[in-house]
Amino acid sequence: MDIEVINQPDSELLDFLDKKIAEFNWARWEVKERLPIATQIKDEKGDVVAAAAGRTFGNWLQINTLWVSDTQRGKGLGSQVLTAGQQRGCKSVLLDTLNFQAKPFYEKHGYQVEWTQPNYPKTGCKYFMSKKLV
Repeated sequence: MDIEVINQPDSELLDFLDKKIAEFNWARWEVKERLPIATQIKDEKGDVVAAAAGRTFGNWLQINTLWVSDTQRGKGLGSQVLTAGQQRGCKSVLLDTLNFQAKPFYEKHGYQVEWTQPNYPKTGCKYFMSKKLV
């Protein structure tokens, strides 16, 4: 057997690994589906000015991204897209945010820091946050 370090792996290898981990997990997990979910707000021209995306599985909503246009910040749009995605009957929400991103915003909405990863990626930190919905 040979071990090889690949500095720029191709998508075929990455897709293979994702598929193998998914097969392993789905064979053992009590949850049998993960469903994508997103919310968006468009302006009068039809351009997206705020959006959030994630997935639901079991009792959890995991938020992967939340974005608000620079020109629309401070107008409550982030709050709207954050709460609109909570309609699938999930009992808890999980997300992460970097030290220069939106920790105070999420805390304002009742999220609590569960864990902080210091020195991420070098001198900053990453906050893993959750919130109970019921």
